[in-house]
Amino acid sequence: MRQIVLDTETTGLSPQDGDRIIEIGCVELVNRQLTGHNRHYYLNPEREIHEDALRVHGITLEFLADKPRFADIAAELADYLAGAELIIHNAPFDLGFLDAEFSRVGLGPTRALVAGVIDTLVLAKEMWPGKRNGLDALCDRLGVDNSGRQLHGALLDAELLADVYIHMTRGQESLVIDLGGGPAGAGEVARQDFSHLRLPVLAPDPDELAAHEALLAALDQESKGRTVWRRVGAEIGYTDAC
Repeated sequence: MRQIVLDTETTGLSPQDGDRIIEIGCVELVNRQLTGHNRHYYLNPEREIHEDALRVHGITLEFLADKPRFADIAAELADYLAGAELIIHNAPFDLGFLDAEFSRVGLGPTRALVAGVIDTLVLAKEMWPGKRNGLDALCDRLGVDNSGRQLHGALLDAELLADVYIHMTRGQESLVIDLGGGPAGAGEVARQDFSHLRLPVLAPDPDELAAHEALLAALDQESKGRTVWRRVGAEIGYTDAC
C-alpha cells in the first residue's frame, strides 16, 4: 500500500479569500516503510503573506520571489499523488488549499486524484479525547523527536507526522516469547503451563511502611480528608492506613 504524508504552509487561513500555498512537503510510505521518494516545493504565491502566517512558518515573500508557481508543478504533483492514500493532520485545511490550487489549473478535486484520505487529527481525537492533539503534543506523547521544529515547515512536519502516524497505528506489541521450538501450528503459539510456579510475597519492612503511611497522610491532607481509603475505612471501622 502506497501512502503519502502531506503538509502545506500558506499565506493565510482562507483559500476562499485568495490565500495560496507557499510550501508543500510530501513523504512516501510503502507498506508502512519510508522510501525516501519524497517531494518538497517552495512556491511563489503571487500575493502578500499575512503577518500571523509569517510568524508561524517564517517564509518571506522575498525568499519565494524566484520560486515556481503552483501551475508550474501542478501536473508533477498530481502524478506523484495519483492513487496514493493521503495522510494529513487536520485534512480539511490542506485539502481546501490543494483543491483551490488544482482548480485554478483545471485539475482536481484532490480526493479525485487519490485513493483516500486519513486525517490524523480525527484519529488522535478518537484515541485521546479531551487531550491536546496538535503535532507537537503528539510527538511528545509518542516519543517522536521534534527538537528541530522551531518553526513550522511542510517537509519537516510531514516527516514528523509520518513517524507519529506509524506510532499511532502500529498496534499492540507482541508479548509472546519465542522459545525456539517452532510454531505449534499455522498461526498458533504453543501454550506454556506456569501453574507450578509459586511467586514469593515480600512483606514491607518498618521503614517502607512508615514511608507509605507518610505518603498517604500527605495525600489525605491535600484532599482535605476526602481520600477514598480514609472514608471507606471509617465506614467499616478500619483505622489503619491501608
